[in-house]
Amino acid sequence: MTETGKSSLFPTYARYPITLVKGEGSRLWDDTGKEYIDLMSGIAVTNLGHAPQAVKEKLIEQLDQVWHVSNLFHIPNQEKLATLLTDHSCADAVFFCSTGAEANEAAIKLARRYNQKVLNNGRYEIITFNMSFHGRTLATLTATGQDKVKEGFHPLPGGFVYAPYNDIEAVRSLVNEHTCAIMLEMVQGEGGVLPADPEFVKQIAELCKQENLLLIVDEIQTGVGRTGKLFAYEHYGVEPDIFTLAKGLGGGFPIGAMLGKAFLAEAFSAGSHGSTFGGTPIATAAGYAAVDTIISNKLPERAAELGAYTVNKLESKLAGNPLISNIRGIGLLIGIECTQPAGEIISEIHKQGVLVIPAGPNVIRLVPALTIPQEDLDQALDVVCSVLSQKASTISSV
Repeated sequence: MTETGKSSLFPTYARYPITLVKGEGSRLWDDTGKEYIDLMSGIAVTNLGHAPQAVKEKLIEQLDQVWHVSNLFHIPNQEKLATLLTDHSCADAVFFCSTGAEANEAAIKLARRYNQKVLNNGRYEIITFNMSFHGRTLATLTATGQDKVKEGFHPLPGGFVYAPYNDIEAVRSLVNEHTCAIMLEMVQGEGGVLPADPEFVKQIAELCKQENLLLIVDEIQTGVGRTGKLFAYEHYGVEPDIFTLAKGLGGGFPIGAMLGKAFLAEAFSAGSHGSTFGGTPIATAAGYAAVDTIISNKLPERAAELGAYTVNKLESKLAGNPLISNIRGIGLLIGIECTQPAGEIISEIHKQGVLVIPAGPNVIRLVPALTIPQEDLDQALDVVCSVLSQKASTISSV
């Protein structure tokens, strides 16, 4: 803030009136000392809670060695993390970057370059879905199926078309001689916590094989244990050609990754793509510690158990509440759909000491750490349900 109290930041975020200064596990504290139970995890980032010891130790160890070197040199931590990821996924190769948008940008570029430089077919068009969200770069916001993120940024790059989610016939109708890939989220997080229909995903995978299209899965929010599997595509019995990670990959430290099958490696030859800060020794040290901890402690399995428990508790406590139209999700990515805008409800939940976030105008999103203690989860859910009950009774009395 300046001396006049005016912020020196661009006003790109509609910030809540809370200043968080300390975090430990599933608890956060603001600058007044008020304590919160965290059910948002920095938007599905702090999968291990705040300041996890395993990641902290690796960061401290790496800080005493080397912080940054160019990707023109070999970086052992990159190889370690890449091997850990490929050993536990369908992928064979990894490109590291810093953010989810960068990871999706890399996926888009790889799909086009494979078609144009390896297959020499000139294909470039990618089918994505209404209400999807893939990032804020020009390419990834264009890939996003929401007009609100595109306002004021025209002209947008070409090469993207959009289909209704879970509508295979609409997808088929968009495939043409220019189509190179289909890109989807297994759960549309920003679009309202909407899981893909299993039969739809199966049909998408079959269509990609029939038409020689690449299947790209955006796992930025769903990846690294969040949904009850290490990667959400595992729920659906398909193997994407390309998938992307960020958010939960670094235990709170910024890192992103684009993973792909071996046959795609030829398309990303030396000099075809790069990232100055992609896969630094520090970032990949954090990433390895985070992913290894999640796998070793079977946290995806815990997320599946706690997710089912959470949905059951919400359904029980909110049964008959006229404010609630649906409760859905997978693992610890859960949405409470309301019959009206949820903004005021979310603010009241914050005032009661629990942090949640929206997923679209009417949905309250719950994305707690995979390590959240049962008692913290129960306490937080009681607050959420109490606020929703109070709001419903207020409406009924009007």
